[in-house]
Amino acid sequence: MKGGTGGRNVSKAISRNDIELLAPAGNWDCLRAAVANGANAVYFGVEKFNARARAENFRVEELPEIMSFLHLYGVKGFLTFNILVFENEMDESRQLIEACIDAGVDAVIVQDLGLVKLIRDISPDFPIHGSTQMTITSPEAVEFTKPFGLERVVLGRENSLKEIRTIGDKAKLPMEVFVHGALCVSYSGQCLTSEMWGGRSANRGECAQACRLPYDLIVDGTKKEMGNVAYLLSPKDLAAIELVPELIEAGVTSFKIEGRLKSPEYVANVVSKYRAAIDRYFFSDHRSPDETELRELQQSFSRGFTPGFLLGTNNKTLLDGTFPKSRGVYLGTVKQVLKQAVLVELCAPLKRGDGIVFDAGDPTQQEEGGRVYDIIKRGRKVEGEVADGVYEIVMGRRDVDLRRVHAGDRVWKTNDPELDKRLRKSFETEKPYHTFPLSVHVSGRAGEALATTWVDRLANHAVTVHSAMPLEAAHKRPLVVALLHEQFSRLGGTVFELAPHDLTLQLEGEVIVPVSELNRMRREAVEQLTVLRQQPPRYQKRVIDPYADVPQPTKGKQPQLTALCRSLEQVEAAAQTDVDMLYADFEFVKQYPQAVQLAHRYGKRIALATMRIHMPDENGVLALIAKSKPDAILIRNTGALYYYLARQDEHPIPLIGDFSLNIANHKTVNLFLETGMERVTASYDLNIQQMMDLLAHTDPSRMEVVIHQHMPMFHTEHCVYCTFLSDGTDHTNCGTPCEQSRISLQDRVGFSHPVRVDTGCRNTVYNAIDQSGAEYLTEFIKYGVGSYRIEFLEEEADRVQEVISLYRQAMRGQVSGTHVWRTLNAINQLGVTRGQLTK
Repeated sequence: MKGGTGGRNVSKAISRNDIELLAPAGNWDCLRAAVANGANAVYFGVEKFNARARAENFRVEELPEIMSFLHLYGVKGFLTFNILVFENEMDESRQLIEACIDAGVDAVIVQDLGLVKLIRDISPDFPIHGSTQMTITSPEAVEFTKPFGLERVVLGRENSLKEIRTIGDKAKLPMEVFVHGALCVSYSGQCLTSEMWGGRSANRGECAQACRLPYDLIVDGTKKEMGNVAYLLSPKDLAAIELVPELIEAGVTSFKIEGRLKSPEYVANVVSKYRAAIDRYFFSDHRSPDETELRELQQSFSRGFTPGFLLGTNNKTLLDGTFPKSRGVYLGTVKQVLKQAVLVELCAPLKRGDGIVFDAGDPTQQEEGGRVYDIIKRGRKVEGEVADGVYEIVMGRRDVDLRRVHAGDRVWKTNDPELDKRLRKSFETEKPYHTFPLSVHVSGRAGEALATTWVDRLANHAVTVHSAMPLEAAHKRPLVVALLHEQFSRLGGTVFELAPHDLTLQLEGEVIVPVSELNRMRREAVEQLTVLRQQPPRYQKRVIDPYADVPQPTKGKQPQLTALCRSLEQVEAAAQTDVDMLYADFEFVKQYPQAVQLAHRYGKRIALATMRIHMPDENGVLALIAKSKPDAILIRNTGALYYYLARQDEHPIPLIGDFSLNIANHKTVNLFLETGMERVTASYDLNIQQMMDLLAHTDPSRMEVVIHQHMPMFHTEHCVYCTFLSDGTDHTNCGTPCEQSRISLQDRVGFSHPVRVDTGCRNTVYNAIDQSGAEYLTEFIKYGVGSYRIEFLEEEADRVQEVISLYRQAMRGQVSGTHVWRTLNAINQLGVTRGQLTK
């Protein structure tokens, strides 16, 4: 499905000014580091409502100061509002958006489509960027956003260069792409692991990084020996610096660096390297980054580098599997452990003072490491930096227990103090980080004030300053270019500079004015131009009530019970019960026509589920779903929604929105229902109180609640089957081990979480334990919820029928939710959990 970039040349219309280098900032030092090292824009969060809750973050009150600082240097500032917004947070969200508008924030980066709707209610022209959390991976998904006036979209990190070009060519909206930093193994916006295991939602900025934990690989019920490979879901870090030319030629306009939790040294390092790479491209310098640049990038933070999916899917290069954390630069291996030193064969530079760690292959245990005290070659201390060769490494006193270091251990350089010092110097300075060219025109005649017009050429601002006294005829030292330039170019400490050729004169006769007056005029002009640079952009702002669009509920409808099945056997079993509707969610969509025929044979309505992700070349799958003639389609992404909406006039079919659309508030509900959906499913990020808040502000008869399921935790482009059961790299050469075996990932507690594959070869890791909301059924029924869903994973036919019967009895009031809960606990080997509803 994936491919490389091909060979298209970039349009001559693209210039260096069209490309934005976008840097992260978790605090003021990071902000300064980004500006000092050449970022065109910076993204940052405030205390609440952003996807990096663990970052230091800024305060809302600081927004005017932040934007003033950034705009002084011509840098844009984007506020991250890239989380789901709960119903009781709507008014607080309105206040933050108003603060952004007042402060002149250049855009907000948004995940929640309900928040997009709220922003457009407040302001028709305030810029919005669609976050990667929106899971936008196809032209159709981009098209879906256009009625809401998004300025740009951040594509999923799983898109290849070929797909990026296709999206750009078809959708014609500016595209932002991650080029460096940590990779989520799961699609952004589609990871529910932290939510399931700890009530810490990744969609709320509280990711607990379950992907960085060790897992055992269970194949057909048996543990597979993997040696020291235990981190089966922990990707390397993305590094696309060598692909900068291809990214520009694919149509990427914003190069985004990940790292709001990283240090200012990291920001300075990565921004400066990508700045240089982008500039080389536009100055026709075809050199690739050299080894020193790549090593310095690794030094700031690296789990090992990968191009991710930019060159297409290669499951063998995505992760290392032996460690989950930053290692830095690989130095070499231990040859021998001496009495007071370690003999190491080096393949990268090392010097005294550097920090190193000895990797024995088990990062779950405490590792030995510390500072290099001495480097010895043939009995003599070596001064300066060494590289290739065998050296004795003497560690700082009591830094390392040499008894725990062994021949064969890998050695990594974890810290380079000299590099950090150099990086800090780039932004820890009293001097301005950058200066901008001025042009000055001077005119006048004796008896009149001297007129000076100062133009900030890049910002396109102009001010005119007159002398406070008239010009006089000069008897000596009249005003000439050299004298005026000498006074007007004294711009040290400001962000401006004046070259001699940018000063022009139009004076009549030889005239003079005191030098002190020239200096005053210069200071006044600079002050005015600085104020103009720092002025916030102006946006429209309306006073609105976030709850003015809460609909009136529809009463009197009988709630229905639906069952989602993942095999034909489950469909047939469920079809023989009194369930109201079936869903089919199969690994192979080629079985969908059989599922429809089977359901109809028993007189049941059936909806077919789309894949959770929609890529540019997957419309054939959507067409096959429609061709199967289901009674409805379960929509899991906005790309599929747009595809079917565009064909509703020709082939009308009811559409149902699923949990993966991330519906957490009434505005998101309204938005999807207004597109023509029959009903929508609430997000799995909602606990019981948040669910009740949502139901109180929507028409609950058009809401579906999933009350029984195995939570789909990770949804990932990374195929565990291909990576660990095949010699291949992707679906074209893997030999389809997923059709012969069943894999699960066993966590440290001993639970085995099933891994299943979809038609696009993407993997979903499901929670090992069933989740039931049976105890909340009474409350949901009181609210008038229109539809309740049971989801099956691997259950046999008799278990499918038993579970459906239990919930049907509870809906009729024949048994209590507690009875359902206890019965499920009794019949399930691992019991059941209440899941996220209880948090």
